[in-house]
Amino acid sequence: MKTGLRIIAVVMGLGCLIHAQAQSSESIFPKGELSPAKNHTGNIWLNELVVGDRTFDPGIAVATYDPGAKLDWHIHPAGQVLLITEGVGYYQEKGKPARIVRKGDVIKCPPGVEHWHAAAPNSTFAYIAVTPTSKGKTIWLGPVSDHDYQSVKATK
Repeated sequence: MKTGLRIIAVVMGLGCLIHAQAQSSESIFPKGELSPAKNHTGNIWLNELVVGDRTFDPGIAVATYDPGAKLDWHIHPAGQVLLITEGVGYYQEKGKPARIVRKGDVIKCPPGVEHWHAAAPNSTFAYIAVTPTSKGKTIWLGPVSDHDYQSVKATK
């Protein structure tokens, strides 16, 4: 099966799980481990459900943020799909205005595009990330400025 079709199948299956989760107050997957990485500000937990490899691509992970936590600017060489499962967050692609994202939103991060995502200041934030790894791992860039973070406007 081609990578694009695999991603669609994965996203559809995860969509069913997210719908089931919305009907209950508990998360389907454990929160994971607090990330010790240096590519974010604030507390972010990561639970890698599937590590992308030659047999199973894409990688699939759950990320859970404390209010105000944010990832640095970064690039996914083969793109990424975010299925927002909890709270309110922010998403911005380089050269475009930042926007608010909410539980139930699906974000398609295009291949090779610089972007960042974060929790809003007063909300936790969580998503399931579907990240093809065939073209390489995440490329981390610099921190998100306070100006970028505070400039988020509602676009919905």
